[in-house]
Amino acid sequence: MTSSTAPEPTPTPRTARLGPLRRMTARSRDEEHRVASPLELFFDLCFVVAIAQAGMQLVHAVAAGHAGEGLLNYAMIFFSIWWAWMNFTWFSSAYDNDDALYRVVTLVQIAGVLVLAAGVSQAFEHHVYTAVWLGYVIMRFALIAQWLRAARGAQGPEKTMALRYAGGVFLCQIGWLGLLVLPQSGRPWVFLVMALAEMCVPLYAEKDFVTSWHPHHVSERFGLFTIIVLGETIAASTVAVKSAVDEHDALRELLPIAAGGLLIVFAAWWIYFVVPIHGHLRSNRQSFLWGYGHYLIFSSAAAIGAGLEVAVEEAVGKTQISTLAASAAVTLPTALYFLTVWLLHARHFKVGIAQQLVLPMTALLVILCTFLGSWAVLAAGIVAALSVVVGLALTARTGTGEGAGTAERETLEA
Repeated sequence: MTSSTAPEPTPTPRTARLGPLRRMTARSRDEEHRVASPLELFFDLCFVVAIAQAGMQLVHAVAAGHAGEGLLNYAMIFFSIWWAWMNFTWFSSAYDNDDALYRVVTLVQIAGVLVLAAGVSQAFEHHVYTAVWLGYVIMRFALIAQWLRAARGAQGPEKTMALRYAGGVFLCQIGWLGLLVLPQSGRPWVFLVMALAEMCVPLYAEKDFVTSWHPHHVSERFGLFTIIVLGETIAASTVAVKSAVDEHDALRELLPIAAGGLLIVFAAWWIYFVVPIHGHLRSNRQSFLWGYGHYLIFSSAAAIGAGLEVAVEEAVGKTQISTLAASAAVTLPTALYFLTVWLLHARHFKVGIAQQLVLPMTALLVILCTFLGSWAVLAAGIVAALSVVVGLALTARTGTGEGAGTAERETLEA
């Protein structure tokens, strides 16, 4: 995406309710009280079903000693889920008219991700991508229909932009056929090329006209999805601990993992929401880079849950990997999460070198916790919790934090 200053569309009032079908026109970027709709929340919840399936397969791959292959498959599957979710999120922020047809097409996209979720195990275990590809087709063609509908209600550069989106998504979908027809050794290259092509579509489509996405709405949608992913991490970890206790009566061995995992998730939530990031999203260049970076935030947050499951299985002797490898399954995605949140969120609001170093140093210390054997997860959790405490103390001492966010927003708006 670019920081183009092209004119934005003139929105139609949201309150115009003329029937079950309404003209799809752009909403205002300055619309007040813009929040996520019930349909968007339902959309997010259904997408997490696919994320849960990807996480489960990652657990099986890592626990069986196939971490490299499992991570590659996880990265590919997670990209398809995340990219379809993100495309819908940005489209809905600009064009959601909430009529009957919009709702039906959105439900079709939900059906697509459920089809994709059903094929995740086949993709991981047998490298058969038919169901995954079919689910992606359903989601993407539904999005094409939405962009064509937006183009019908637009004129001039806005119409061109919408048609570019529709055409770009269609051409990329043809490219993804390579996952079905090429040999297994060529599929990672197909994924790399097509992932880059997908992310170039918005850059091309909006080079002359910028969609009227809503900063507060977009940041809320990403925040809510982060909460749901972290919730799935807690749920998966809880089920793993419960099963291990029921089957092996190993509560003493599992308590450090459970406590450390909980501290990690609590800290992960805290550092994500400690700053009002919507004030930073003022141009396509800022917001699209921020949105693309969430691939790492979402995938690492989900991988933390998978890592905790692996650590639980290793503690009760159900895996073929070492304690070091099981610990790394938790600490590495945790460190990646902390570092990415710092890059995308926190660094814009920190004042002074001490505040800036808190999260990068936390990521480094969490990685070092990997070598603490059976205490690695608990130690990582304590480090994560201490990072929150240190951050709060530094903010209180310097009198920054929320005020720094406000100051930056005022600077950006000026």
